[in-house]
Amino acid sequence: MKQSQIFIPTLKEIPSDAEAKSHQLMLRGGFIRQVSAGIYAYLPLAVRVLHNIEQIVREEMEQIDAIEMLAPAILPGELWQESGRYATYGDNLFKLKDRHERNFILGPTHEETLTYLIRDQLNSYKKMPKILYQIQAKYRDEDRPRYGLLRGREFIMKDGYSFSANQAQLDDAFNKMEQAYTNIFNRCALDYRVILGDSGDMGGNASKEFSAVAEIGEDTIVYSDSSDYAANLEMAQSIIQPNPQETAQPLQTVATPHTPTVESVAAFLKVTPKQVIKSRAYVVDEQPVLVLIRGDSEVNETKLKNVLNAQQDVQMATDEQVESMFHSVAGFMGPFDLPETVKIVADSSLKGLCNGVTGANQKDLHWQNVNLERDLHLSDQDFVDVRTVQPGELSPDHQGSLQFTRGIEIGHIFKLGTRYSETLKATFLDENGRQQPVIMGSYGIGISRLLSAIVEQHCDDAGIIWPWQLAPYQVHVVIINTKDEDQVQLASEVEASLQNAGFSVLVDDRSERPGVKFAEADLIGSPVRITVGKKASDKILEIKLRNQTDSVEVNENDLIDSMKILLKNY
Repeated sequence: MKQSQIFIPTLKEIPSDAEAKSHQLMLRGGFIRQVSAGIYAYLPLAVRVLHNIEQIVREEMEQIDAIEMLAPAILPGELWQESGRYATYGDNLFKLKDRHERNFILGPTHEETLTYLIRDQLNSYKKMPKILYQIQAKYRDEDRPRYGLLRGREFIMKDGYSFSANQAQLDDAFNKMEQAYTNIFNRCALDYRVILGDSGDMGGNASKEFSAVAEIGEDTIVYSDSSDYAANLEMAQSIIQPNPQETAQPLQTVATPHTPTVESVAAFLKVTPKQVIKSRAYVVDEQPVLVLIRGDSEVNETKLKNVLNAQQDVQMATDEQVESMFHSVAGFMGPFDLPETVKIVADSSLKGLCNGVTGANQKDLHWQNVNLERDLHLSDQDFVDVRTVQPGELSPDHQGSLQFTRGIEIGHIFKLGTRYSETLKATFLDENGRQQPVIMGSYGIGISRLLSAIVEQHCDDAGIIWPWQLAPYQVHVVIINTKDEDQVQLASEVEASLQNAGFSVLVDDRSERPGVKFAEADLIGSPVRITVGKKASDKILEIKLRNQTDSVEVNENDLIDSMKILLKNY
């Protein structure tokens, strides 16, 4: 392909609104252009990379007998009303009406659609298991689209769905998909972690995330420095030291003027923050919930939502709600003398804590010597994990300590179970002739997000350094002087020779200064640059790998053999 014929609108300056390295480089390299906030056009170079990624995905899906299909992007609202997600999905859902005032949405994901498509077809256990997948654009009305392709309103996704007659089939599909995703991300040359994830709005009872390590990542990955344990911060657990054994003292109130914070009350009463039982007021599905947690810890709202099986996100109570729903005052809340409507949740870090301190629901007043088991009659089962782990704590597998890093979610696999099949009445007859709900799994890869994650990890100050299998063009041939007939002729011979050997080739045949051509070649990031210059009459070429600083000169006759040798180090 001649570079003069392809559309590559490069930029010399870094766009002022581009924060992420991948966003900057793909804009400067002419890979993408913004059409609207969170909505991008994929230009020719990006399309070639996307096709390479999609080809890897298709090859790995074929290995596990997953079948490709394509569902519509515009979906009838009643399907999502049946599942309940039309109301609960939130403001991220693009909603629209047709000329007959019927409700439609732009699909952010396709669990409902695929369940609808199979519910009258997979009606016998003999027709399962089955795995279907698609690669298409998805739509989510993000409040704050940012970082280019990492968080957009329109994005490309591979979404797959398994349909099983029993748990063993679901487990098998889940495990196969996990291995396929591992193969895909390995082939994309990514540094990533497989972590325990939150199923969130998707539902189901088990999920794993694939997260690419990157400073710009919006997720926090928690991992052990001595084992394979890894989890999203929302799901991470740790082992904390048990509370020290003490002699329980009598419960009593104490005046604590001007002490609305953990630090101020701890200093006033001369105790450590660990002895303060912090009270956090929430409204969950319109009901008041008081969370008790150790003073040096914070509530993990995802864990809290899962513990309570909440249908909507948990919300911190306002000062007005603290007064009206909890009959308390902000800064001095506690678990005593609350209305019966208030549900109390105690974090497991408080188990066995003697002589703690809590608010007394009156300004400038606290309870001392609180023992939750004694004073609130809590049993072991009443203590649950709703705490956010902290770096350095013991890994839950007792191997090593927890470390934190940032990551980009690039894939997520879920065991949905019967969450959608029961709601949408997708049933089958089992071996005994009884009707059962189809057991489902859901498996997603952010294809366009993967594009950004790869660039984040494979770049330098000069531009992108594409992995071999993903590069838009594997070899970039640069003609120094396009008016020199020897150089033009040799470049044409080199292009033909490389293409015959199976390489994809971009030839810079533009009338630009050599410095501009070299800078743009580095920016675009093809793995190999071949320069055709002053020694063209002698059939001498210069080869340089994008990930190395040195170059070598070779004769045209030795080009292919030299390439094979050099690429062993790429």
